[in-house]
Amino acid sequence: MTQAITSNTASTIAFIGTGIMGKPMAENLQKAGYQLVLSEHHNAAPQDLVDGGAEVCATPKAAAEQADVIILMLPNTPQVEEVLFGKNGVEEGVSAGKLVIDMSSIAPVETKQFAKRVEESGAQYLDAPVSGGEVGAINAALTIMVGGSEASFEQAKPLFEVMGKNITLVGDNGAGQVCKVANQIIVALNIEAVSEALVFASKAGVDPSRVRQALMGGFANSKILEVHGERMINGTFDPGFKIALHQKDLNLAISGAKALQVSLPNTVMTQGLFDQCVEMGGENWDHSALICAIEQLAHHDIRK
Repeated sequence: MTQAITSNTASTIAFIGTGIMGKPMAENLQKAGYQLVLSEHHNAAPQDLVDGGAEVCATPKAAAEQADVIILMLPNTPQVEEVLFGKNGVEEGVSAGKLVIDMSSIAPVETKQFAKRVEESGAQYLDAPVSGGEVGAINAALTIMVGGSEASFEQAKPLFEVMGKNITLVGDNGAGQVCKVANQIIVALNIEAVSEALVFASKAGVDPSRVRQALMGGFANSKILEVHGERMINGTFDPGFKIALHQKDLNLAISGAKALQVSLPNTVMTQGLFDQCVEMGGENWDHSALICAIEQLAHHDIRK
């Protein structure tokens, strides 16, 4: 039976993908005492992680060879596939007893295929996408949605507890990614609803900041209203989670719904608003900037 990771000093973690989300996740693992190995295949190794003792390898294969656990935090399905199965990929560096954890948000169908291929090498595989944005990653407060075997989940749980708070084994491989797609539907529609509400209030002549303050004490309160509502009012759209990435997640929802013959009318509408933001030059804006599309339709800027 696979043994749980009970000592952080005994485990070396290859962390591949140290971007907006991955870097603070890796930092929290390093602060907890885990030895990190980084691959420069996708991101240049952050200097502060190197200064903290992380080793740097040229390829995912080399990083995987040195590690007990390999964590991926990459933008999309093609990048995960390349890092896992491309030339000098993770697959070439794993063996029995190792654990691959993909914490990216990617397609559920491909996730099941990736898990099967990795497990054929003798290693174990978990899909464990996260929610909580950059702030959640920095504060080690991510929600982590896991797909895979219970034994692998128990092995990885001490690592997850360093990075997150709400950690759930949802089901078999692919279930974590299905859960993340559902999460992204809810988040997108909540952002759209808060955007409409604040634009409506502002155009009616009422201070949107006071409307937000009042609503935070009632049934309409949400994390989106609290965090992204403030971003909308202040116009601070530096990315915690880019519109382009949320579009990617909604594309997974829409294509998945088509395969399942499920109608997602409001998801499709919200994706159209994200498309409108991209046309405005906002591909790399924070997803809370969806309000800009609602403002454009209303011919009204709530910050003026």
